[in-house]
Amino acid sequence: MFVAVYWWRVHPGKEDQFRAAWRRGTELITAIYGSHGSRLHRTADGRFVGIAEWPDEASWRRAFEAKMVYDEPATRAAFVDAIADAPREPLLAMEVTDDLLLRTLALADEDQGRG
Repeated sequence: MFVAVYWWRVHPGKEDQFRAAWRRGTELITAIYGSHGSRLHRTADGRFVGIAEWPDEASWRRAFEAKMVYDEPATRAAFVDAIADAPREPLLAMEVTDDLLLRTLALADEDQGRG
């Protein structure tokens, strides 16, 4: 598994708009590019941090190079409109070596008929 970490600063008052667009965009990216989805977090200084899971680096790289385009202009526009600052590159891009998240373990058990 491969993980990419992104961050965004959002214009004050546009947090709900950002979160809604992020959720819909993540759903579309998952469907179109094959990601395993993402989690959105908020730091103490107000930044949003997204941690996206991918099956492998090659899958992420193809999506990243395609700019993760999806055919829903209103969602993309709402996302971009809400952002005050964001880097062009991910904060981190890395291979998962060990995964002990309970959600992940529960899904693995279900997949193997132990759940």
